[in-house]
Amino acid sequence: MLQQTPGKSRCYFIVAWENGHCELFLSDVEENFVLLTEDQVNEILHNPVIHYQIQLGEWQEMVYGVVLIDKTSIDSCQWLGLRKKLGLFDDSMFMLAGRALQLCQWQMDHRFCGRCGGKTSTDINDSAKVCNTCQLHFYPRISPCMIVAVTRGEEILLAHHKRANRPVYSTLAGFVEAGERLEDCVRREVFEEVGIRIQSPEYLFSQPWPFPSQLMLGFIAEYASGEIKPDENEILDAAWFRYDALPDTPSNASVAGQLIKFFVEQQKNKGTSK
Repeated sequence: MLQQTPGKSRCYFIVAWENGHCELFLSDVEENFVLLTEDQVNEILHNPVIHYQIQLGEWQEMVYGVVLIDKTSIDSCQWLGLRKKLGLFDDSMFMLAGRALQLCQWQMDHRFCGRCGGKTSTDINDSAKVCNTCQLHFYPRISPCMIVAVTRGEEILLAHHKRANRPVYSTLAGFVEAGERLEDCVRREVFEEVGIRIQSPEYLFSQPWPFPSQLMLGFIAEYASGEIKPDENEILDAAWFRYDALPDTPSNASVAGQLIKFFVEQQKNKGTSK
């Protein structure tokens, strides 16, 4: 039974757990997120076993939460990986849904302690999983990842990544290593992936990326030296493109698309100011 909460109106994302992965409950008709009241959760889900329940935050005078259940609790419905809906929802709603998935995945991935193997309990006040035996705390995982638009005058360096699920050219990205500064990560990843040196890395903006737990840190940097030599293990192709002759690129819903848009607008503004 869903725990009742007094005060403001509340609605809940429904997330299901199956075979190590979490997915969102999707409406059969509108292909939209299903948001249920507390009473609807208990009525529609027929009193399911609830693994996890937590408040996510407030938006437009509504309190949002998430309920994590087994997939077998609902017999007939659609389930959705959030990535498939990227760009189709308001940024605030997307971030709330992403937070819901990340917290549920963390909840199920840390049911046991990685140090002693004991069972863990959820400390809601501290947003942590705590080992019942050795008291080790586990906080929601966040993996910092730099992503950078490398520029050379009116050109931007874009790459077609092996892992891309469609033929688009995007900016370069990579995870920050332990003990590494962000700006050093930018320099290292660019050199490792395409063999060139950059200068003047500048932080612009960030984006939570719940696939599964990245925090994308967007940079822009200037070309310094070297010739493009793609890492064949990660990059199918990389090249310089003029701002007004770009290939297919990611949507503006992603931080990669936002970086490319920032560069294009920067170049257009230079042209109009002459």
